[in-house]
Amino acid sequence: MQKLAGYAAALMTLGASQIALAHGAQDPHARTTPAVEVMPMDQMLKLFGWDFDKTEIRTETLAEGFHVLFGLGGNIAVSVGKDGTLIVDDQFPQLMPKIKAALAELGSEKVDFVINTHWHFDHADGNLTLGREGSWIVSQSNSRDKMLNDHVINFGPFATEQKAYPEHALSDITFDKTMQFHINDQKIELVHVGPAHTTGDAAVIFRGVNAVHMGDVFNNAGYPFIDADNGGDMDGMIAFCQAVHDAIDDETKVVPGHGPVTTRAKLARYIAVLTIVRDRVQALIDEGKSLDDIVAAKPTADFDEEFQANPMMVPSFLSRVHASLTRD
Repeated sequence: MQKLAGYAAALMTLGASQIALAHGAQDPHARTTPAVEVMPMDQMLKLFGWDFDKTEIRTETLAEGFHVLFGLGGNIAVSVGKDGTLIVDDQFPQLMPKIKAALAELGSEKVDFVINTHWHFDHADGNLTLGREGSWIVSQSNSRDKMLNDHVINFGPFATEQKAYPEHALSDITFDKTMQFHINDQKIELVHVGPAHTTGDAAVIFRGVNAVHMGDVFNNAGYPFIDADNGGDMDGMIAFCQAVHDAIDDETKVVPGHGPVTTRAKLARYIAVLTIVRDRVQALIDEGKSLDDIVAAKPTADFDEEFQANPMMVPSFLSRVHASLTRD
């Protein structure tokens, strides 16, 4: 998740020692850890400082017929052309009138296909509108499985519950490892490497315009969120990013789940930093250190400025790294 207004205040209130989930494991591989409040979704959105009424949708054009929309939640990649409109991620139903207006300015009449990079609310809740209107929804198969049931999403200092999606908002088409679209003169490759940000992540590579949307496996707005309680995995984050890095070239435009469009070089740096942090946290775990000890050791300190990390956000990131690395 991106850096959010109010997040630091929440961390200061809750404290680093309360960074786990009252409801226990949400995934068979997750650990049961000390309690933290599970707040309603609307309360959590207020904590994030997200206001749908005040949000504007900004468009960045990366190539002819290929654009990125920025609003609240995950970045939306857009392919518009003679075959119709394909988008990657769809944010929130409350923003759909503004998203549709932005798409109309790009020449889109309707959304024919929406690819969900994963199942989290800020990337897939727009399904609630688009699915009812007849858009074909595509995701990795594990994401559809997650959409079938309620799940608690544990951010570390607090958590929220994401409800199961109704039938019309579920993925119509799923894939396991790879899939291809041929639309608008684009060869579009969908790639799943394994558990990373979630268990159902998809990278979407647009070969014609040489761009990739990585969802929240790559966050260009701070440290990433690893949904460890639902099977997300720190080692998998690194492996997933490396696999995508190796599948693109130095000219590829990299669309992160959050933050500005960037480059393959920035993705390489992200991989290097995650690897260093993973190794440092693992070494402390091997020494028998507790999570509080690990937070106090400041294993990210030399990267915090580079990643524009609010000091009070770091414990949340470390808690999810720790949960991933200590999972049974």
